[in-house]
Amino acid sequence: MRNYNFWVYIMTNPTKTVLYAGMTNNIVRRTVEHYLNRGNPDTFAGKYYCYNIIWVEWHQYVYNAIAREKELKEFTREQKLALIAETNPGWRFLNTELCGMWPPNEELLEAVGKVPKENELQ
Repeated sequence: MRNYNFWVYIMTNPTKTVLYAGMTNNIVRRTVEHYLNRGNPDTFAGKYYCYNIIWVEWHQYVYNAIAREKELKEFTREQKLALIAETNPGWRFLNTELCGMWPPNEELLEAVGKVPKENELQ
């Protein structure tokens, strides 16, 4: 029987003023994608520089992860703050823990199938 991994997460910006909830089947790749997308005005996470993971929850089944993401997106800010406080009261960025290193270098980008554009890693 195959094991599946799905992640529901909350990210914030470097100044910890904005929250973004999402779901993925590859938390490392998705974190890098958010980082590479920073400053992009066409997406919420990009526009507000949300690429620092502060809360993450694992699910084995995709439907459970989707339901949880939808639930989080309906949470008030206060509910999200309470959830984060349960496991990460200091709002420590978990990127290095989850990705093995941070910020992403060329090796990490290659590992997740991303090719950096010029000046993207700066």
